[in-house]
Amino acid sequence: MRNGVEYMRRELMIRLVRLFDQEILEEELDKIPVRLRPKDGEASRCCIYHDRAVLKYRLMALLGFSCEKEKDELRTLREYKQEADARTEAPQGPPLTVCTAGCSGCPDNSYVVTGNCRGCFARPCMYNCPKDAITVVNQVSHIDYAKCIKCGKCMAVCPFHAIVKTTVPCEDACPVGAIRKNEHGRAEIDFEKCIFCGKCFNACPFNAIMEKSQMLDVMNVLKKKPARVIAVVAPSAYSQFPGTIEQLFTAISQLGFDDVVEAALGAEMTTEHEAEEFQEKMAEGQQLMTTSCCPAYVELVKRHYPQFLQYVSTTPSPMKFAAQMVREQDPNAIVVFIGPCIAKRHEASECDLVDYVLTFEETGAMLAGRKIDIITQEPWVLKRPAGENARNFAKSCGVTEAVLAEMSDDIHKIRPDFKLQSKFINGVDKKTLPQLKLFASGKVPVNFLEVMACNGGCVSGPCSLNIH
Repeated sequence: MRNGVEYMRRELMIRLVRLFDQEILEEELDKIPVRLRPKDGEASRCCIYHDRAVLKYRLMALLGFSCEKEKDELRTLREYKQEADARTEAPQGPPLTVCTAGCSGCPDNSYVVTGNCRGCFARPCMYNCPKDAITVVNQVSHIDYAKCIKCGKCMAVCPFHAIVKTTVPCEDACPVGAIRKNEHGRAEIDFEKCIFCGKCFNACPFNAIMEKSQMLDVMNVLKKKPARVIAVVAPSAYSQFPGTIEQLFTAISQLGFDDVVEAALGAEMTTEHEAEEFQEKMAEGQQLMTTSCCPAYVELVKRHYPQFLQYVSTTPSPMKFAAQMVREQDPNAIVVFIGPCIAKRHEASECDLVDYVLTFEETGAMLAGRKIDIITQEPWVLKRPAGENARNFAKSCGVTEAVLAEMSDDIHKIRPDFKLQSKFINGVDKKTLPQLKLFASGKVPVNFLEVMACNGGCVSGPCSLNIH
Protein backbone atom coordinates (compact mmCIF):
# COMPACT_ATOMS: atom_id res chain seq x y z
CA MET A 1 0.00 0.00 0.00
CA ARG A 2 1.61 3.23 -1.15
CA ASN A 3 1.32 6.31 1.04
CA GLY A 4 2.84 9.73 1.71
CA VAL A 5 5.13 8.41 4.46
CA GLU A 6 6.72 5.95 2.05
CA TYR A 7 7.03 8.61 -0.67
CA MET A 8 8.76 11.13 1.61
CA ARG A 9 11.10 8.54 3.12
CA ARG A 10 12.30 7.43 -0.31
CA GLU A 11 12.45 11.00 -1.63
CA LEU A 12 14.87 11.94 1.16
CA MET A 13 16.99 8.84 0.52
CA ILE A 14 17.28 9.58 -3.18
CA ARG A 15 18.19 13.23 -2.53
CA LEU A 16 20.86 12.08 -0.08
CA VAL A 17 22.38 9.75 -2.69
CA ARG A 18 22.44 12.37 -5.45
CA LEU A 19 23.93 15.10 -3.28
CA PHE A 20 26.55 12.62 -2.04
CA ASP A 21 27.52 11.74 -5.60
CA GLN A 22 27.74 15.43 -6.51
CA GLU A 23 30.01 15.90 -3.47
CA ILE A 24 27.82 18.72 -2.15
CA LEU A 25 25.91 16.81 0.53
CA GLU A 26 27.57 18.64 3.40
CA GLU A 27 26.72 22.06 1.93
CA GLU A 28 23.15 21.16 0.90
CA LEU A 29 21.88 19.03 3.80
CA ASP A 30 20.49 21.87 5.88
CA LYS A 31 18.71 23.30 2.83
CA ILE A 32 16.68 20.15 2.12
CA PRO A 33 13.87 20.85 4.65
CA VAL A 34 13.51 24.41 3.30
CA ARG A 35 13.42 23.25 -0.32
CA LEU A 36 10.84 20.58 0.43
CA ARG A 37 8.72 23.02 2.43
CA PRO A 38 9.25 26.51 0.92
CA LYS A 39 7.82 29.59 2.63
CA ASP A 40 4.77 29.84 0.39
CA GLY A 41 4.29 26.10 0.05
CA GLU A 42 1.59 23.87 1.49
CA ALA A 43 2.18 22.43 4.96
CA SER A 44 1.40 18.87 6.00
CA ARG A 45 1.03 19.84 9.66
CA CYS A 46 0.19 23.05 11.48
CA CYS A 47 2.81 25.05 9.58
CA ILE A 48 5.83 24.68 7.33
CA TYR A 49 8.17 25.24 10.29
CA HIS A 50 6.83 22.15 12.01
CA ASP A 51 7.25 20.24 8.76
CA ARG A 52 10.83 21.45 8.44
CA ALA A 53 11.65 20.36 11.98
CA VAL A 54 10.33 16.85 11.29
CA LEU A 55 12.30 16.69 8.02
CA LYS A 56 15.45 17.60 9.92
CA TYR A 57 14.90 14.68 12.31
CA ARG A 58 14.21 12.33 9.43
CA LEU A 59 17.51 13.35 7.87
CA MET A 60 19.25 12.84 11.23
CA ALA A 61 17.97 9.26 11.27
CA LEU A 62 19.13 8.81 7.65
CA LEU A 63 22.59 9.88 8.81
CA GLY A 64 22.44 7.18 11.48
CA PHE A 65 21.58 9.20 14.60
CA SER A 66 18.93 8.71 17.28
CA CYS A 67 16.53 11.60 17.66
CA GLU A 68 16.22 10.82 21.37
CA LYS A 69 19.90 11.59 21.93
CA GLU A 70 19.79 15.09 20.52
CA LYS A 71 21.34 17.44 23.10
CA ASP A 72 21.66 20.62 21.06
CA GLU A 73 18.70 21.66 18.92
CA LEU A 74 20.90 24.24 17.18
CA ARG A 75 23.29 21.60 15.90
CA THR A 76 23.17 21.54 12.12
CA LEU A 77 22.76 18.56 9.82
CA ARG A 78 26.14 19.47 8.40
CA GLU A 79 27.71 18.81 11.80
CA TYR A 80 25.90 15.48 12.08
CA LYS A 81 27.16 14.54 8.63
CA GLN A 82 30.74 15.37 9.63
CA GLU A 83 30.40 13.13 12.67
CA ALA A 84 28.93 10.36 10.52
CA ASP A 85 31.82 10.62 8.06
CA ALA A 86 34.26 10.06 10.93
CA ARG A 87 32.62 6.74 11.89
CA THR A 88 34.60 3.60 11.12
CA GLU A 89 31.80 1.19 11.95
CA ALA A 90 28.02 1.03 11.80
CA PRO A 91 26.01 3.33 14.11
CA GLN A 92 25.69 1.82 17.56
CA GLY A 93 22.57 1.32 19.66
CA PRO A 94 19.00 0.33 18.76
CA PRO A 95 18.15 0.44 15.03
CA LEU A 96 14.92 2.39 15.65
CA THR A 97 14.36 5.96 16.82
CA VAL A 98 11.27 8.08 17.56
CA CYS A 99 10.83 11.62 16.27
CA THR A 100 8.66 13.17 18.98
CA ALA A 101 8.16 16.28 16.84
CA GLY A 102 6.48 14.07 14.26
CA CYS A 103 4.35 12.09 16.73
CA SER A 104 0.73 13.29 16.83
CA GLY A 105 0.11 11.95 20.34
CA CYS A 106 -2.79 9.76 19.16
CA PRO A 107 -5.68 9.45 21.66
CA ASP A 108 -5.79 6.22 23.65
CA ASN A 109 -7.68 3.24 22.24
CA SER A 110 -11.40 3.75 22.69
CA TYR A 111 -14.86 3.19 21.20
CA VAL A 112 -16.51 6.21 19.58
CA VAL A 113 -20.09 6.87 18.52
CA THR A 114 -20.10 8.33 15.01
CA GLY A 115 -22.69 10.37 13.14
CA ASN A 116 -24.21 7.15 11.80
CA CYS A 117 -26.06 6.64 15.10
CA ARG A 118 -29.83 6.60 14.47
CA GLY A 119 -30.94 6.50 18.09
CA CYS A 120 -32.90 3.35 17.27
CA PHE A 121 -35.66 2.04 19.51
CA ALA A 122 -33.88 -1.31 19.96
CA ARG A 123 -30.78 0.33 21.46
CA PRO A 124 -28.71 -2.88 21.53
CA CYS A 125 -25.59 -0.90 22.44
CA MET A 126 -27.18 0.25 25.69
CA TYR A 127 -28.81 -3.06 26.62
CA ASN A 128 -25.70 -5.14 25.93
CA CYS A 129 -23.21 -2.91 27.75
CA PRO A 130 -22.06 -4.85 30.86
CA LYS A 131 -21.22 -1.64 32.76
CA ASP A 132 -24.20 0.55 31.87
CA ALA A 133 -21.76 2.97 30.23
CA ILE A 134 -24.09 3.90 27.36
CA THR A 135 -27.02 6.26 27.51
CA VAL A 136 -29.15 7.80 24.77
CA VAL A 137 -29.51 11.58 24.82
CA ASN A 138 -31.53 13.37 22.13
CA GLN A 139 -31.72 10.14 20.13
CA VAL A 140 -27.92 9.71 20.05
CA SER A 141 -25.89 7.17 22.03
CA HIS A 142 -23.23 8.50 24.40
CA ILE A 143 -20.42 6.53 26.06
CA ASP A 144 -19.35 7.28 29.63
CA TYR A 145 -15.63 6.56 29.41
CA ALA A 146 -15.31 6.52 33.19
CA LYS A 147 -17.41 3.33 33.15
CA CYS A 148 -16.37 1.88 29.76
CA ILE A 149 -14.13 -1.21 29.94
CA LYS A 150 -13.50 -1.26 26.16
CA CYS A 151 -15.05 -4.69 25.69
CA GLY A 152 -16.37 -3.79 22.23
CA LYS A 153 -19.83 -5.34 22.69
CA CYS A 154 -21.53 -2.08 21.68
CA MET A 155 -19.65 -2.01 18.39
CA ALA A 156 -20.48 -5.66 17.70
CA VAL A 157 -24.23 -5.27 18.14
CA CYS A 158 -24.85 -1.89 16.48
CA PRO A 159 -26.93 -2.53 13.33
CA PHE A 160 -25.72 0.71 11.71
CA HIS A 161 -22.01 0.21 12.47
CA ALA A 162 -22.22 3.59 14.18
CA ILE A 163 -19.70 2.69 16.90
CA VAL A 164 -16.09 2.29 15.83
CA LYS A 165 -12.87 1.45 17.60
CA THR A 166 -10.09 4.00 17.42
CA THR A 167 -6.56 2.79 18.06
CA VAL A 168 -3.05 4.07 18.58
CA PRO A 169 -1.49 2.53 15.44
CA CYS A 170 2.04 1.98 16.79
CA GLU A 171 0.86 0.60 20.16
CA ASP A 172 -1.72 -1.58 18.45
CA ALA A 173 0.87 -3.01 16.04
CA CYS A 174 3.54 -3.77 18.66
CA PRO A 175 3.29 -7.46 19.63
CA VAL A 176 5.18 -7.06 22.92
CA GLY A 177 3.93 -3.80 24.41
CA ALA A 178 7.25 -2.03 23.86
CA ILE A 179 5.67 1.32 22.91
CA ARG A 180 4.05 3.69 25.34
CA LYS A 181 3.36 7.39 25.71
CA ASN A 182 5.76 9.51 27.72
CA GLU A 183 4.77 12.28 30.11
CA HIS A 184 4.17 14.57 27.13
CA GLY A 185 1.81 12.13 25.43
CA ARG A 186 4.32 11.25 22.71
CA ALA A 187 5.42 7.74 21.73
CA GLU A 188 8.60 6.23 23.11
CA ILE A 189 10.09 2.77 22.69
CA ASP A 190 11.19 0.61 25.60
CA PHE A 191 14.26 -0.96 24.04
CA GLU A 192 14.46 -3.53 26.83
CA LYS A 193 11.21 -4.98 25.46
CA CYS A 194 11.57 -4.15 21.74
CA ILE A 195 12.24 -7.09 19.39
CA PHE A 196 12.93 -4.81 16.36
CA CYS A 197 10.23 -6.44 14.24
CA GLY A 198 9.46 -3.08 12.62
CA LYS A 199 5.68 -3.38 12.84
CA CYS A 200 5.44 0.04 14.52
CA PHE A 201 7.66 1.48 11.79
CA ASN A 202 5.11 0.56 9.15
CA ALA A 203 2.04 1.27 11.29
CA CYS A 204 2.74 4.91 12.22
CA PRO A 205 0.92 7.14 9.68
CA PHE A 206 3.08 10.11 10.70
CA ASN A 207 6.44 8.33 10.17
CA ALA A 208 7.36 9.33 13.71
CA ILE A 209 9.08 5.97 14.15
CA MET A 210 12.16 5.77 11.96
CA GLU A 211 15.08 3.46 11.43
CA LYS A 212 18.67 4.59 11.92
CA SER A 213 20.08 4.21 8.46
CA GLN A 214 23.55 2.93 7.54
CA MET A 215 23.27 4.12 3.94
CA LEU A 216 25.77 6.97 4.32
CA ASP A 217 28.26 4.63 5.99
CA VAL A 218 27.97 2.17 3.10
CA MET A 219 28.35 4.90 0.47
CA ASN A 220 31.47 6.11 2.29
CA VAL A 221 33.14 2.68 2.32
CA LEU A 222 32.19 2.13 -1.33
CA LYS A 223 33.85 5.44 -2.17
CA LYS A 224 36.96 5.08 -0.01
CA LYS A 225 37.39 1.30 -0.51
CA PRO A 226 39.54 0.53 2.55
CA ALA A 227 39.03 -3.13 1.56
CA ARG A 228 36.92 -5.19 -0.83
CA VAL A 229 33.23 -4.54 -0.20
CA ILE A 230 30.95 -7.55 -0.64
CA ALA A 231 27.15 -7.44 -0.81
CA VAL A 232 25.22 -10.40 0.64
CA VAL A 233 21.67 -10.26 -0.74
CA ALA A 234 18.74 -11.84 1.12
CA PRO A 235 16.57 -14.47 -0.66
CA SER A 236 13.53 -12.16 -0.41
CA ALA A 237 15.11 -9.91 -3.07
CA TYR A 238 13.64 -12.19 -5.74
CA SER A 239 10.18 -10.67 -5.29
CA GLN A 240 11.23 -7.08 -4.65
CA PHE A 241 12.93 -5.74 -7.75
CA PRO A 242 12.16 -5.82 -11.48
CA GLY A 243 14.14 -8.05 -13.80
CA THR A 244 15.96 -11.24 -12.90
CA ILE A 245 18.05 -11.82 -9.79
CA GLU A 246 21.13 -11.93 -12.02
CA GLN A 247 20.29 -8.48 -13.41
CA LEU A 248 19.75 -7.19 -9.87
CA PHE A 249 23.18 -8.46 -8.81
CA THR A 250 24.78 -6.65 -11.75
CA ALA A 251 22.94 -3.47 -10.80
CA ILE A 252 24.14 -3.79 -7.19
CA SER A 253 27.70 -4.23 -8.42
CA GLN A 254 27.26 -0.96 -10.33
CA LEU A 255 26.92 0.75 -6.94
CA GLY A 256 30.57 -0.08 -6.31
CA PHE A 257 30.48 -3.51 -4.68
CA ASP A 258 33.39 -5.78 -5.56
CA ASP A 259 31.27 -8.92 -5.40
CA VAL A 260 27.65 -9.91 -4.82
CA VAL A 261 26.72 -13.12 -3.00
CA GLU A 262 23.41 -14.91 -2.51
CA ALA A 263 22.47 -15.20 1.15
CA ALA A 264 20.51 -18.23 -0.07
CA LEU A 265 23.84 -20.07 -0.20
CA GLY A 266 23.94 -19.54 3.54
CA ALA A 267 20.34 -20.77 3.70
CA GLU A 268 21.55 -24.08 2.28
CA MET A 269 23.95 -24.38 5.21
CA THR A 270 21.23 -23.35 7.66
CA THR A 271 19.00 -26.07 6.20
CA GLU A 272 21.67 -28.72 6.55
CA HIS A 273 22.64 -27.80 10.12
CA GLU A 274 19.06 -27.28 11.30
CA ALA A 275 18.04 -30.68 9.93
CA GLU A 276 20.95 -32.31 11.79
CA GLU A 277 20.15 -30.44 14.99
CA PHE A 278 16.49 -31.43 14.81
CA GLN A 279 17.31 -35.11 14.38
CA GLU A 280 19.78 -35.01 17.26
CA LYS A 281 17.33 -33.29 19.63
CA MET A 282 14.48 -35.59 18.75
CA ALA A 283 16.73 -38.65 19.24
CA GLU A 284 17.63 -37.26 22.68
CA GLY A 285 13.96 -37.04 23.57
CA GLN A 286 13.36 -33.29 23.29
CA GLN A 287 9.70 -32.62 22.50
CA LEU A 288 10.05 -29.60 20.24
CA MET A 289 12.47 -27.49 18.17
CA THR A 290 11.72 -24.19 16.48
CA THR A 291 13.54 -22.43 13.65
CA SER A 292 16.00 -19.64 14.42
CA CYS A 293 16.54 -17.69 11.19
CA CYS A 294 14.13 -14.84 12.12
CA PRO A 295 16.02 -12.48 14.48
CA ALA A 296 12.84 -10.71 15.66
CA TYR A 297 11.39 -14.05 16.79
CA VAL A 298 14.63 -14.98 18.56
CA GLU A 299 14.58 -11.63 20.39
CA LEU A 300 10.94 -12.27 21.33
CA VAL A 301 11.94 -15.46 23.11
CA LYS A 302 15.08 -14.00 24.72
CA ARG A 303 13.31 -10.94 26.10
CA HIS A 304 9.80 -12.17 26.84
CA TYR A 305 9.85 -15.95 27.26
CA PRO A 306 13.46 -17.00 28.04
CA GLN A 307 12.40 -20.40 29.39
CA PHE A 308 11.37 -21.27 25.82
CA LEU A 309 14.90 -20.64 24.52
CA GLN A 310 15.75 -24.32 25.05
CA TYR A 311 13.45 -25.14 22.14
CA VAL A 312 14.94 -22.59 19.70
CA SER A 313 17.46 -23.98 17.23
CA THR A 314 21.04 -22.82 17.79
CA THR A 315 21.77 -22.98 14.04
CA PRO A 316 23.04 -19.63 12.67
CA SER A 317 20.90 -17.68 10.21
CA PRO A 318 21.54 -17.66 6.43
CA MET A 319 23.00 -14.14 6.78
CA LYS A 320 25.65 -15.38 9.20
CA PHE A 321 26.52 -18.46 7.19
CA ALA A 322 26.81 -16.45 3.95
CA ALA A 323 28.96 -13.81 5.66
CA GLN A 324 31.13 -16.57 7.09
CA MET A 325 31.68 -17.92 3.56
CA VAL A 326 32.81 -14.44 2.46
CA ARG A 327 35.17 -14.12 5.43
CA GLU A 328 36.74 -17.50 4.72
CA GLN A 329 37.69 -16.30 1.25
CA ASP A 330 38.67 -12.76 2.29
CA PRO A 331 39.07 -12.16 6.06
CA ASN A 332 39.52 -8.40 5.50
CA ALA A 333 36.43 -7.90 3.35
CA ILE A 334 33.72 -5.43 4.37
CA VAL A 335 30.42 -7.34 4.37
CA VAL A 336 27.15 -5.53 3.66
CA PHE A 337 23.93 -7.50 4.08
CA ILE A 338 20.97 -6.34 1.95
CA GLY A 339 17.48 -7.32 3.06
CA PRO A 340 13.99 -6.16 4.12
CA CYS A 341 14.52 -6.44 7.86
CA ILE A 342 15.20 -3.98 10.72
CA ALA A 343 15.95 -6.80 13.16
CA LYS A 344 18.87 -7.87 10.95
CA ARG A 345 20.64 -4.65 11.99
CA HIS A 346 20.39 -5.75 15.59
CA GLU A 347 21.54 -9.28 14.72
CA ALA A 348 24.50 -7.91 12.75
CA SER A 349 25.52 -5.65 15.65
CA GLU A 350 25.85 -8.70 17.89
CA CYS A 351 28.23 -10.62 15.64
CA ASP A 352 31.53 -9.80 13.95
CA LEU A 353 30.63 -11.29 10.55
CA VAL A 354 28.55 -8.46 9.07
CA ASP A 355 29.76 -4.86 9.02
CA TYR A 356 26.71 -3.02 7.65
CA VAL A 357 23.08 -3.70 6.77
CA LEU A 358 21.18 -2.00 3.95
CA THR A 359 17.45 -2.37 3.50
CA PHE A 360 15.74 -2.96 0.18
CA GLU A 361 14.35 0.57 0.42
CA GLU A 362 17.85 2.02 0.81
CA THR A 363 19.25 -0.16 -1.96
CA GLY A 364 16.38 0.85 -4.23
CA ALA A 365 17.02 4.52 -3.41
CA MET A 366 20.71 4.14 -4.24
CA LEU A 367 19.85 2.55 -7.59
CA ALA A 368 17.23 5.21 -8.32
CA GLY A 369 19.50 8.05 -7.22
CA ARG A 370 22.18 6.85 -9.61
CA LYS A 371 19.68 6.05 -12.37
CA ILE A 372 20.72 2.41 -12.56
CA ASP A 373 17.98 0.55 -14.42
CA ILE A 374 17.95 -3.09 -13.35
CA ILE A 375 16.17 -4.52 -16.38
CA THR A 376 18.78 -3.09 -18.78
CA GLN A 377 21.68 -4.81 -17.01
CA GLU A 378 23.57 -7.81 -18.32
CA PRO A 379 22.95 -10.89 -16.11
CA TRP A 380 25.44 -11.44 -13.31
CA VAL A 381 27.31 -14.73 -13.63
CA LEU A 382 26.56 -16.70 -10.48
CA LYS A 383 29.45 -18.97 -9.53
CA ARG A 384 26.90 -21.41 -8.16
CA PRO A 385 23.21 -20.60 -7.99
CA ALA A 386 21.51 -21.47 -4.71
CA GLY A 387 18.94 -24.26 -4.66
CA GLU A 388 15.23 -23.55 -5.01
CA ASN A 389 14.44 -24.59 -1.44
CA ALA A 390 17.06 -22.19 -0.10
CA ARG A 391 15.70 -19.33 -2.20
CA ASN A 392 12.23 -20.04 -0.76
CA PHE A 393 13.47 -19.35 2.78
CA ALA A 394 11.99 -15.86 2.42
CA LYS A 395 8.43 -17.18 2.27
CA SER A 396 6.34 -18.48 5.13
CA CYS A 397 6.80 -22.27 5.43
CA GLY A 398 9.88 -22.05 3.18
CA VAL A 399 12.23 -22.98 6.02
CA THR A 400 10.03 -25.91 7.00
CA GLU A 401 9.90 -27.21 3.43
CA ALA A 402 13.67 -26.95 3.04
CA VAL A 403 14.48 -28.65 6.36
CA LEU A 404 11.96 -31.44 5.87
CA ALA A 405 13.23 -32.07 2.34
CA GLU A 406 16.80 -32.21 3.70
CA MET A 407 16.00 -34.97 6.19
CA SER A 408 13.27 -36.79 4.26
CA ASP A 409 15.39 -39.91 3.84
CA ASP A 410 16.71 -39.94 7.42
CA ILE A 411 13.62 -39.10 9.47
CA HIS A 412 13.03 -42.77 10.30
CA LYS A 413 16.49 -43.00 11.88
CA ILE A 414 15.52 -40.74 14.81
CA ARG A 415 13.66 -43.58 16.58
CA PRO A 416 11.25 -46.27 15.39
CA ASP A 417 8.12 -44.66 16.84
CA PHE A 418 8.95 -41.08 15.75
CA LYS A 419 6.26 -39.16 13.88
CA LEU A 420 7.08 -35.80 12.32
CA GLN A 421 4.53 -33.10 13.17
CA SER A 422 5.27 -29.60 11.89
CA LYS A 423 3.40 -26.33 12.34
CA PHE A 424 4.15 -22.66 11.72
CA ILE A 425 3.43 -19.23 13.15
CA ASN A 426 2.94 -16.86 10.24
CA GLY A 427 3.53 -13.41 11.75
CA VAL A 428 4.29 -12.49 15.34
CA ASP A 429 1.48 -10.65 17.15
CA LYS A 430 0.00 -10.32 20.64
CA LYS A 431 -1.21 -13.93 20.50
CA THR A 432 2.21 -15.41 19.77
CA LEU A 433 3.49 -15.75 23.33
CA PRO A 434 0.38 -17.64 24.49
CA GLN A 435 0.81 -19.90 21.46
CA LEU A 436 4.43 -20.62 22.36
CA LYS A 437 3.40 -21.43 25.94
CA LEU A 438 0.79 -23.82 24.58
CA PHE A 439 3.37 -25.54 22.37
CA ALA A 440 5.80 -25.77 25.30
CA SER A 441 3.13 -27.45 27.42
CA GLY A 442 3.05 -30.39 25.04
CA LYS A 443 -0.73 -30.11 24.64
CA VAL A 444 -0.40 -29.43 20.91
CA PRO A 445 1.05 -32.25 18.78
CA VAL A 446 4.05 -30.52 17.20
CA ASN A 447 7.78 -31.18 17.21
CA PHE A 448 9.01 -28.84 14.44
CA LEU A 449 7.81 -25.24 14.54
CA GLU A 450 8.66 -22.45 12.09
CA VAL A 451 8.16 -18.88 13.33
CA MET A 452 8.31 -15.78 11.13
CA ALA A 453 7.74 -12.30 12.59
CA CYS A 454 6.29 -10.96 9.33
CA ASN A 455 3.07 -12.25 7.77
CA GLY A 456 4.03 -14.21 4.69
CA GLY A 457 7.69 -14.33 5.71
CA CYS A 458 10.63 -12.06 4.90
CA VAL A 459 9.04 -11.04 1.58
CA SER A 460 6.80 -8.80 3.71
CA GLY A 461 9.57 -7.35 5.86
CA PRO A 462 9.10 -3.80 7.20
CA CYS A 463 11.57 -2.34 4.67
CA SER A 464 10.31 -4.22 1.64
CA LEU A 465 9.64 -2.45 -1.62
CA ASN A 466 6.60 -4.62 -2.24
CA ILE A 467 4.53 -5.46 0.84
CA HIS A 468 2.70 -8.75 0.26
